[in-house]
Amino acid sequence: MSTHPAMSNVTGGTPSSATTTSGQRDSMVWLLRQFASETPGVTHAVLISRDGLRLLDSDVDKDWADELSAAFSGVASLAANITGPSGKKRPAGQVIIERDDCLFFVQSAGRSAAFDNHPGNERGEVDTILAVIAARDADAGTVGFEMGRLVQKFAPYMLIPVRVGTGGEVR
Repeated sequence: MSTHPAMSNVTGGTPSSATTTSGQRDSMVWLLRQFASETPGVTHAVLISRDGLRLLDSDVDKDWADELSAAFSGVASLAANITGPSGKKRPAGQVIIERDDCLFFVQSAGRSAAFDNHPGNERGEVDTILAVIAARDADAGTVGFEMGRLVQKFAPYMLIPVRVGTGGEVR
């Protein structure tokens, strides 16, 4: 159990019945900031909606976070709409973009009810994407692994958490 005040109503990995959407968002912000500060090489993290709007961030400049959100929503959509060798379109488990100044990581993070005021909210649900910016020399395997762990930590706040099928594909 965490000693962080925003996490005080979370026990055993699931939110208590007293958890509000505001409390859920506070807990998710805390998890996101902890991830960004403790994962070697990670400089920023943004949780975005599938429609390209910023939901949460790890103290990223708001204008830049909005730009990243729109761009990474497009990246996730492009990756999901490419027909693979199986002849099927499937969402990408993770997309990594390597640049000379940083690494960008994009991964589906599940469907959440914690964002009730979000304009893209359908039936109380918002599909989410985790976008991470890391230093050029960061260990991509470590960052990707820690992103997966963060998404699993988000699971108690999600209506439909990300699931991995038998072939390792994200559903």
